[in-house]
Amino acid sequence: MVNLICFAVWRCAVSRTGDKLYIINKLNNKLITLARDGKILAIYTEPNLTVPVCVHVTPAGQVLVCGHLSGTIIQVGCEGRKRLATLAKVRGGPESVCYNSTTNSIIVGQCEENNILVFRVK
Repeated sequence: MVNLICFAVWRCAVSRTGDKLYIINKLNNKLITLARDGKILAIYTEPNLTVPVCVHVTPAGQVLVCGHLSGTIIQVGCEGRKRLATLAKVRGGPESVCYNSTTNSIIVGQCEENNILVFRVK
């Protein structure tokens, strides 16, 4: 098992198939992807994703990450190696993100604005 203390785990999510663990390290602006056995598969960083605070895996296996200071919501490939899309750019400190498959929408909670934003996905 890998020593997770060095990663300063903030939030985590499990892949739909259960073979990957996605870990947010907000202190170092990283998304770390681990295999089930603890092996590091990928470490993702991006200048446009500062202070990542939430990671969510959709029912389809898409990985969503929100950056608090950058105000970005991005989709990262399931391998955790690259950004596939910037889904939204919002003000007011996005703090949480999730996908609702019933309404086909991305829901973003904002800490500083005390709001919940809903984006319909086409």
